[in-house]
Amino acid sequence: MTREQILARQNELIEGARTAGRAMTAEEIAEFDSLQRALAALDAAPAPTEPVQPAAPEDNARRAIEDERNRVAQISDLARSFGMDPAQAITDGTTVDGYRAMILEQMRNERQPLAARATVTEDEGDKVRAAMSDGLMMRAGLNAQNSAAGAENFRGMSLRDLAIECLSREGHNVSDLLHKSSTDLYDMLSRQFYNPTAAFPAIMDQTIRKSIVELYNQVPTTFQQITTKGSLSDFKETADHEYVIGGVGDFLLLPENGEIKPDQPRTELLPQRKLDTYAKQFSMTRQAFVNDDIGFLTRVPGLYAQAAKKTIDKQVYRILFNNPAIFDGVTLFDATQHKNVMAAGAAPSQAEIQKMILQLQKQTDHFGEAIYMTPARLIVPVGYEFDLAVIFHSAHMTGNDYNDINPLYNYPLQIVQSPVLNALAGNNACPWFLQADESSARGIQVDYLNGQETPTVRRMETPGQLGFVWDIWLDWGISVRDYRGFVKNPGAVLV
Repeated sequence: MTREQILARQNELIEGARTAGRAMTAEEIAEFDSLQRALAALDAAPAPTEPVQPAAPEDNARRAIEDERNRVAQISDLARSFGMDPAQAITDGTTVDGYRAMILEQMRNERQPLAARATVTEDEGDKVRAAMSDGLMMRAGLNAQNSAAGAENFRGMSLRDLAIECLSREGHNVSDLLHKSSTDLYDMLSRQFYNPTAAFPAIMDQTIRKSIVELYNQVPTTFQQITTKGSLSDFKETADHEYVIGGVGDFLLLPENGEIKPDQPRTELLPQRKLDTYAKQFSMTRQAFVNDDIGFLTRVPGLYAQAAKKTIDKQVYRILFNNPAIFDGVTLFDATQHKNVMAAGAAPSQAEIQKMILQLQKQTDHFGEAIYMTPARLIVPVGYEFDLAVIFHSAHMTGNDYNDINPLYNYPLQIVQSPVLNALAGNNACPWFLQADESSARGIQVDYLNGQETPTVRRMETPGQLGFVWDIWLDWGISVRDYRGFVKNPGAVLV
């Protein structure tokens, strides 16, 4: 066996016992000792006599520095794995082999499970990668708070500088890296694409995920205010049985010794919930790396995440605006069967809002019984905000000669305005809506796969494409769960 193979096998024995939370077995110790003797024999063997060119003094000095750096790094890594302090061994000049043998000897003497001695801590490499990632975010003007320790040290680094830092920490010669062009460095990084321990791709992934969450949350969409949120565990069509809860009829009187009557809720027409997948692909090209364009890591992924959120927003408002047929085969807003649309359109006014409140509160269940509906919000296009402020915050009716009390004064209705309605209406009349709270009727619901609201990213390798490539996707579905939660006013042409 070569020296490298012997050391690798010794590491396997130690790590196997540590992972299993036990001491090394007698067979493992015997094998370790045998490997140590073989290693000593290799060290004692005379070196081959070959003419050696004398090295320059500066080369010897550089080599000595690199050897010492590797010794300290390996001893520190071993010490971290077993909860030990490496300071004394580093100061005394202990070799890596000697330190490994010392650990084994201590294991022999203690004969305790390794899990009882080892302390699980965050790996130093993980801390550095987190700091580098936050440094990139800070350089882009994102995530200024709660950044990892040391992030400030990396905020001024270019992508090339970070690449050199990562590669040098993985054992590459710093002097050689500094003399390489940016394109050569990029080629080296690309070969690390599927290496799970490579730092630079991991830093890019971490930065992208952080930017996605931050920029996704910054989008001022309003669909969250007018929909409920749900979760589905798969992509199958799921019947929404909660819809029938409000229509099971009254409890029946049970006389003494009487028979309890079975009840059969109507389930022939139920809302259906189903998820779909929406996705995009983006890349950090070779040119972007050479040009030090960190926007491909900190801005572009976030823009795709924002696009996903805006897509959901548009889909929700299109349902309200386009009035599609729903689970019962009738359009969402229908004057005859659903009784949730006003006969004539008008701009918001005190009289129109009162009519819509009364219309909402007259809804009934499957048996014609009254439903307790609580008006919660007005959904309007942009442009009515100031008129509505006057309607709801004036103690007296405006334009009334008798100074009558305004019945809508401080009426508890939330105003939700969306420019999506304006865009959908164009130059035509723009509808607006009254909505009940979720305890009265579910209305529209947005479901996510296992409750995951933000997009997922995965680094991919695309044949024929030069660069790091990521897939970004989000699974959601939008369904009308109860038409009784809305009343529509066809509206007027916006001025």
